[in-house]
Amino acid sequence: MTHALIVIDMQRDFCPGGALAVPEGDRIVAPINAMMPDYDAVILTQDWHPADHSSFAVNHPGARPYDQVPMDYGPQVLWPAHCVIGRPGADFHPDLAVDRAELILRKGFRRGIDSYSAFRENDRRTQTGLAGYLRDRGVTRVSLAGLALDFCVAWSAIDAAALGLEVRVLQDACRAIDLDGSLEAARRSMRDAGVTLA
Repeated sequence: MTHALIVIDMQRDFCPGGALAVPEGDRIVAPINAMMPDYDAVILTQDWHPADHSSFAVNHPGARPYDQVPMDYGPQVLWPAHCVIGRPGADFHPDLAVDRAELILRKGFRRGIDSYSAFRENDRRTQTGLAGYLRDRGVTRVSLAGLALDFCVAWSAIDAAALGLEVRVLQDACRAIDLDGSLEAARRSMRDAGVTLA
């Protein structure tokens, strides 16, 4: 049974001082590094947006960060511009042990679709390719860590469970945004999907 660690979006812009900082986001880098040798495979995801991405508030005249707007695929939170391709905020946290990863998966690079999950973009149809990679590697169990627990980690965990994987979220190695109760809602959704919250 092959067990993979999926580390979600441990990037400068999601850490203190970044454009979309998650409180204490940098505090989980060392614990994540320490657990990497315990897994058969380590996968890193990287939020990777063009500057004109449709999820950025600045690209919607009159909108403010954290407003919601309708998109073809449903309601979309508008975020401060973050993890823009080629800018320092898109880089991994400098202390993250990137050299231990066998795959770096970039998501969110399609201008018109946001991408929280490591498996599918927010239209719930466009695949990232991660499912096929894990299948080809014989992975049956995944543990998730990273940022943010209530968005990209939760969506990834729920999609992994839907694929029939055994899924565990390492809450001590995650941090959350907690936007209008999003953390408790995410925990409830993950439990309902069969995800173990460790």
